[in-house]
Amino acid sequence: DEGPFRQTDRFDIYKKYVEQLLDEGKAYYCYCSPEELEAGRKEAMKQGRALKYSGTCRELKEPVPGVNPVVRFRMPRHGSTAVEDMIRGNVVFENEQLDDLIILRSDGTPTYNLTVVVDDVDMRITHVIRGDDHLNNTPRQVQLYNALGYEIPKFAHLPMILGSDKARLSKRHGATSVMAYYDMGYLPEALVNYLVRLGWSYGDQEIFSKDELIEYFTFDNVGKAAAVFNPEKLLWLNSQYIMQSSSVRLAELVIPFLVKENIISDGQELDSEWLAKAVGTLKERSKTLIELAVSLRYYIAEEIEYEEKAKKKFLNEESRELLSELKEGLQAMSTFTEHEIEQLFRSIVEKHGIKLGKLAQPVRVALTGGTQSPGIFEVLDVMGREKTIRRLEKAIEST
Repeated sequence: DEGPFRQTDRFDIYKKYVEQLLDEGKAYYCYCSPEELEAGRKEAMKQGRALKYSGTCRELKEPVPGVNPVVRFRMPRHGSTAVEDMIRGNVVFENEQLDDLIILRSDGTPTYNLTVVVDDVDMRITHVIRGDDHLNNTPRQVQLYNALGYEIPKFAHLPMILGSDKARLSKRHGATSVMAYYDMGYLPEALVNYLVRLGWSYGDQEIFSKDELIEYFTFDNVGKAAAVFNPEKLLWLNSQYIMQSSSVRLAELVIPFLVKENIISDGQELDSEWLAKAVGTLKERSKTLIELAVSLRYYIAEEIEYEEKAKKKFLNEESRELLSELKEGLQAMSTFTEHEIEQLFRSIVEKHGIKLGKLAQPVRVALTGGTQSPGIFEVLDVMGREKTIRRLEKAIEST
């Protein structure tokens, strides 16, 4: 690919096309002042006419001295302009409703409608895919293509995305940039999937791989009505992508969020294999990469704080003996594996005639600080013998 291209570097190209239109009588100089234009608008409003340029300078033969003119495109005044849209079909605009738009300002700078047409022509654009808020500009651009003698590209105007209040999506509805969603811990493929599904459908399928989107997407299934952005649906979709992603990939992606949440310092290295293992125990519980990072805190941190209610309920005299017995058993184990850990737990609860939760919940609080975590055997396995025993000792001391 070439580029990047900046329109400010292309002013000479735009002016060349403006001169061509002037030479062919398809554009003209307009000397009307802002005051005259405003007076014309007020008169049109009073008479109930369309708010458009009256054409005062359209047939002017001589320049007005001392005035820097604008250049207007000479739109046809009769008939209609048809826009063949790949989503909306044939859309017809009456020419009498269309203005002689300004294509060059009095300071010599080109306007939007001219630059996009010239850029499309110059760069051999075949398809223009954009929001339907640009549909009203399209008949003007079609006439510019015709005037310049170039083939009209295919147009597809996509429905707009609205907020929950049915107003156009804006910052007051929350994050509105791709990078903002990255910073909030969303996976790029989840955001792509969600945005595609906002205005397009393929049966009842909700989750698509990139290859599936490429294979299945057609404009035939793009809706015409505006779609409402649903943050909860996006969050759910992101959780599905996190759940399905490999733990190795997530372990790489979560690093910046561990730094952001002050769980590790910038540049601090973690064993990648161990981190992937830890991530694997938590990804089904995490809706965003930020949630995943926060959940990893108790695995990584040297010290943890207990939730007050959890400590009061589970770290007490009754659990002290069980925690001590578990600590001794863990110290005596020849191999520290999830299977051996489970065997030890089950032997202790069988010995005391209690349910597994009577032991598991105090251990969970001792190791994580709270009552919610992956399976307790997994937690011990990931945390490792040394850190597990250290946290059990701290919990025993606090009872």
